[in-house]
Amino acid sequence: MKPPAFEYEAPESLEEALELLDRHGLEGKVLAGGQSLVPLLNFRLARPETLIDINGVEELSYLRREEGTLRIGALTRHAALEHSSLAAAHWPLLIEAVRWVAHPQIRNRGTVGGSCAHADPAAELPVALTALDARFRVRSRRGERELSPGEMFAGQLEAGIEPDELLVEIVVPPLAEGAGCSFEEFARRHGDFALGGVAAVVELDGEGLCRRAAVSLLGAGPTPLRASEAESSLAGHPVDADSAAAAAGLAVRDAAPTGDMHGSAEYRRNLIEALTRRALLGAAERARNG
Repeated sequence: MKPPAFEYEAPESLEEALELLDRHGLEGKVLAGGQSLVPLLNFRLARPETLIDINGVEELSYLRREEGTLRIGALTRHAALEHSSLAAAHWPLLIEAVRWVAHPQIRNRGTVGGSCAHADPAAELPVALTALDARFRVRSRRGERELSPGEMFAGQLEAGIEPDELLVEIVVPPLAEGAGCSFEEFARRHGDFALGGVAAVVELDGEGLCRRAAVSLLGAGPTPLRASEAESSLAGHPVDADSAAAAAGLAVRDAAPTGDMHGSAEYRRNLIEALTRRALLGAAERARNG
């Protein structure tokens, strides 16, 4: 299949890319890794008048630590994150999550920013970044602003970015002392879209009680679902089989997964509940082991 005709632009700087977005607005579409956009073009589900290829904007490709915070340029490839010793040492949840993304060939081309801007509720990195309370920096010729996960992931395949804006950086705060992480997912075949998943962060105090928890669900609704009631239920308690099971039940109370031929909504809800219990226990065990 072939895409519809379009004009092609290949900016080599961020300012040039922003000027093109300002000029073309809704009729322009940004091409980064292309792992989601190219299929949409080929199926003619996307019909932009102009394709703005930002692969030449090298200033958007980086992974660095500044004052304890991880800064990820939007054009950073999944593979670069996957093999980052910096992320592995300080943000292991991202390493766990990105290894579930499709296959090596896809990860070699796909970008962290592209995955976030595509806003697929079945994508791993948006869920992990939601659990980590990441912030998303977007820029236009009008200026810059920073979005929370709730603002960034506005709906199914809907990012909270204006037509003239470009996601330029993801900012991930440091994990607290005594924190452990776990990412759990289930797909019928590795690399397929997940039927359900969860990212969990558990912080323990000196007595082994939960100081704070973060639970973000994959495939439980149109956006990554932050399970705040489940998080609150764990505060001040040990994270054991009973408390993790109770929290997992609370986590899926508001879940609204979509059923299809691969699994009914009820099956997916039960699956996410089981994965949440497993992730909480895994995160707590890692927190205890340092």
